[in-house]
Amino acid sequence: MIRKIIQIDEEKCNGCGACAAACHEGAIGMVDGKAKLLRDDYCDGLGDCLPACPAGAITFVEREAAEYDEQAVLAAKAAKTAKAAKAPMDTPHTGCPGHQLHRFQRETGSPSAPAAPAAAAPHMSGMTSQLGQWPCQIKLVPVNAPYFQGAKLLLAADCTAFAYANLHSEFMRGKITLIGCPKLDSVDYSEKLTEIIRNNDIQSVTVIRMEVPCCGGLENAAKKALQDSGKFIPWQVVTISVDGKLLD
Repeated sequence: MIRKIIQIDEEKCNGCGACAAACHEGAIGMVDGKAKLLRDDYCDGLGDCLPACPAGAITFVEREAAEYDEQAVLAAKAAKTAKAAKAPMDTPHTGCPGHQLHRFQRETGSPSAPAAPAAAAPHMSGMTSQLGQWPCQIKLVPVNAPYFQGAKLLLAADCTAFAYANLHSEFMRGKITLIGCPKLDSVDYSEKLTEIIRNNDIQSVTVIRMEVPCCGGLENAAKKALQDSGKFIPWQVVTISVDGKLLD
C-alpha cells in the first residue's frame, strides 16, 4: 500500500540516537552508528521522531510500505521488556556511546555526611556526584532501563543543577535522575514519562523546577504521566528561585 512513512538521510544523521529514543514503536534503531528504519510495519507515520532529530535527517515520504501493525509493535515491546529485565548492565553496547547504560553505586549516608575520601576528587573537599545512572536526559533514556525497577524518580529541569548548590546531596541522593528543558527541547515529555512509570516499579516521583513559567511544562508532563499511567505513586514538586533559593 502507498502511505506516509519516515525517511532517514544517513548523510545528515550524526548518530546521536535521539530519534530512536523518541520512536515509541521501535521502528528506528542504530546500525553502524547511524539511525535506520528497521521495519516499515513498525512505523505509524505520526513522526514523533522528527522534532527529536537535531540534524534534520528525518522527513516524511509517501511510498509503497507495509501497513502499520500495532499488534506486532506491542509484541515486540513486550519481548524487549522481558529481555531488559534479564539483561545485565554490562551487555555489549553497539550504538552511540552517549546512550550506553551505566549504573553508579554512590554513598547512601545522610545528606550531611561527607562522602568517602577515596571517591572524591581532592579539590572538591569530599563532595561527590550523586548521579545514579547514565544517560540522564529524558529524551535519551530507554523507557525500560533496568535501573528504573524499584527507583525513586527525580525529574529535574536543566537549570536547577546550576541554580541550587545542594541539588546532589539534598535531592539526587538515592534517586534516578532525569533532566530536561521543555522550552529548549520543544517536546512534550508526558508520553515517554507515562511509559517509564507504567512499565516499571517506580516508588516515588519528585519534580524539581525553576520558578520561571516555561518550567511548568516539566511539571505538567509529570502530572499527566502520573494520571495516564493509572498508578498511584507518591509525588511532589519543588520550586527553585532564579537566585537559587527553595520556594516550597
